[in-house]
Amino acid sequence: MLYKYSGIDSNGKRVSSKIEAVSLSIAKSKLKSQKIIFKSIKEIDATPSIKLSWSSKKRIKPLELSNLSKDIATFLNAGVSLSQTIKMLSTQYSNNKRVSEFFSSIDTFLNEGKTFYQSLSEQSNFIMPDFYMQSIKVSEDSGLLATVLLELSIFLKEQDKISKQVSSALTYPLFLLTVSTLMIGALLSFVVPSIVGVFASSNQELPAVTKFVISFSDFVSSNYHIILGSFVTIAFVILLSYKKYYSFKKFIDKALLYTPFVGKMIEANNLSRFSYITSLLISSGVTLAQAIKLSSNTLTNSILKEAFLQGAKKVVEGERLSVVLQEQSYSIDYSFIQSLSLGEETSQVHNMLTNLAQMYKEKNSDKITTILSLLEPIMMLFVGGFVGFVVVAMLLPIFSMNVG
Repeated sequence: MLYKYSGIDSNGKRVSSKIEAVSLSIAKSKLKSQKIIFKSIKEIDATPSIKLSWSSKKRIKPLELSNLSKDIATFLNAGVSLSQTIKMLSTQYSNNKRVSEFFSSIDTFLNEGKTFYQSLSEQSNFIMPDFYMQSIKVSEDSGLLATVLLELSIFLKEQDKISKQVSSALTYPLFLLTVSTLMIGALLSFVVPSIVGVFASSNQELPAVTKFVISFSDFVSSNYHIILGSFVTIAFVILLSYKKYYSFKKFIDKALLYTPFVGKMIEANNLSRFSYITSLLISSGVTLAQAIKLSSNTLTNSILKEAFLQGAKKVVEGERLSVVLQEQSYSIDYSFIQSLSLGEETSQVHNMLTNLAQMYKEKNSDKITTILSLLEPIMMLFVGGFVGFVVVAMLLPIFSMNVG
């Protein structure tokens, strides 16, 4: 059951939050153990509703989870107990209601004698990634919780950084594309029609290229709303199909992998993520097959995800991952398979994957920089070429009239 309470904590501050317990008397006992003097406490309906939709379980952002993991690891490395760490962080994040409730919920479960892994599983504030939960479970059993939390924090921060870097890299080209489209639309809808009147009064035979531009301009001017609606509809249908139909998602993912520049960037990002998470899970004590399976589920490309999931099944049967990957329909980067094979032969898979994660992260960063540097001149060349084509098409009849 879920109870809402208000009162004063051990520092004399007013507090108002929620607590989970099987009965009202146990809820009061828990508040007493937390040195909270409650003024009011009552059971609330935990059933999801429109009114309480804001408090439903949601996926936590990588950067937020990174910061929370780092905070916990910092206190643990300073010698503070896990229970006391959670209490301190609950107070520290009192200005963030959801996070404060997240820590309060964990504190409640810890006081009931549950492990940190169990507490994270049963809390109702955030959806935690599978690989994160598995790392917590194994590291807690082996006494490496603080170390693994710090590693998880670094990884999650890097993933957030890469995501923002990609978004930043695409922002300017998309802006240029939008402005270019508007410029071309204005040129065809307003500029070209105003010049056509000059040609109509001259009764002169127009060059083929000029006729084409005028016809295209008339089409755009008359059907711009249909064209715009079609683009929006097509984009919506593609996005919806990509999310809903797995076969369509596989088709798009495969096409993206074979796209110049973009394909290699997607592959490098997925291989870097797989290598880092697998390495982290192995160092936490997870078996290789289980680590491969958990890491595969975090990959964004379905083609690569299927290849590694197939690898996880074969590893259980005694085969080597590098051999299984070579047999897949999509040819994964040969240097990755070769390095992985060397790691398997020397029983240094963990160290090899750590090095591969760093290598592919750097490769991906270089590719993003290269694509960004190429997109701007390509877009400018496209816009300049189109505008130049229209200008030449409009000037040709004028030159002809002057010569005549």
